[in-house]
Amino acid sequence: MKISIITVCYNSATTLEKTIQSVAGQTHANVEYIVVDGNSKDTTVAIIKKNEDVITKWISEPDKGLYDAMNKGIQLATGDLVGILNSDDTFASENVLKKVANFHSQNAIDASVGNIVQHKQDGTIVRTYSAAKWNPEKLKIGFMPPHPAIFFKRTLFDSFGLYHLDFTIGADYELITRFFLKHNITWKYSGITTTKMLIGGLSSSGVKSYQLISKEIAKALTRNEIKFSPLKVRLRGIWKISGLLKR
Repeated sequence: MKISIITVCYNSATTLEKTIQSVAGQTHANVEYIVVDGNSKDTTVAIIKKNEDVITKWISEPDKGLYDAMNKGIQLATGDLVGILNSDDTFASENVLKKVANFHSQNAIDASVGNIVQHKQDGTIVRTYSAAKWNPEKLKIGFMPPHPAIFFKRTLFDSFGLYHLDFTIGADYELITRFFLKHNITWKYSGITTTKMLIGGLSSSGVKSYQLISKEIAKALTRNEIKFSPLKVRLRGIWKISGLLKR
């Protein structure tokens, strides 16, 4: 089974090498690694060129942001499965892609959903983000599984489209809503911890960020004609703290 891994980057010289080596160390034999750079001004491109023995395809050109770059990577992909590895993240172990390939080989599904761990710069683990109790109905109240832990069949993007560029930080939420709720793709929780994610990403903190993603969650659900409670979306932080999502 061929797996396409996509890394998008911009001025990522301080972290990209570790990400690339994480892919290079995978024990799964059939990996297509695609790097999409947004015309970086630091030494990112030099790092990419240095690692062309690991990278299958790469481009460096201006883009319209993170999701545009992801779309470019998906359009270059030829694997059976597609996964995203951010330019400041690494795989959780050298056997992640082998486990993912085996899981999909044993299950007739469109997508698998796993777990990630989040860590500080010094490597200290601050959170395990598990999808063990997640299901698509929870999208209606503002909760999605960890994006880097989802592996999609590549053909889903041909059938149901790419990331929508009119979202600032919620295009991944919209795509997951479109795939899992609108089109009812088949999926299964893999139990695989796929990714070590450095905290502090685009949508991970701040009141303004929380307000923006709330708006974009509502926008995603509305666009896909999913009935939902705007109040529950706005109060999703309280729901999470209270433990109601675990019931």
